[in-house]
Amino acid sequence: MAIVSDCDAGIKAASRASVVQIRAPALAARVFEREASRLVAAVTVPVVVSSRCDLALACGAAGVNLPERDVPTRDARALLGDRLVGRSVHSLDSAIEAERDGADYVIFGPVWRSASHPDGSPVGTEELARVAAALGIPVLAIGGITEGRIAECRAAGAAGYAAIGLFS
Repeated sequence: MAIVSDCDAGIKAASRASVVQIRAPALAARVFEREASRLVAAVTVPVVVSSRCDLALACGAAGVNLPERDVPTRDARALLGDRLVGRSVHSLDSAIEAERDGADYVIFGPVWRSASHPDGSPVGTEELARVAAALGIPVLAIGGITEGRIAECRAAGAAGYAAIGLFS
């Protein structure tokens, strides 16, 4: 999953990613919706919108990815029906809760130190393995992902990875 801040970056990343998440917390809703709509129309891979169920519906996105402290997963599921609902989590308990409440996948980490979230404490591949083994839904690793670390994520049981810097 490529995490991007605008349509142009999403178009570029879509050639290498199986899903694109547009995440732009600083943008006004109108601008964010316009960027997301352009991205949905321009790429063939699924697009998920970060945090905004309303914008995911408005732009025809495949779904939403919710930060851990955002609206409850079950509420997003009620709003979005069969669209994708993902949850970014930082602990096994939060991952289990997200699955129980209807998430289609979780993004777990940071596995390693990350330039985009320098204050996050890395959890490591052992914790990634614990989470992946405990869930029946896909777990995507995030945080410090590089080409050289993708195999480690897979070996730990992650179904894939989500990254910002890797797709920049």
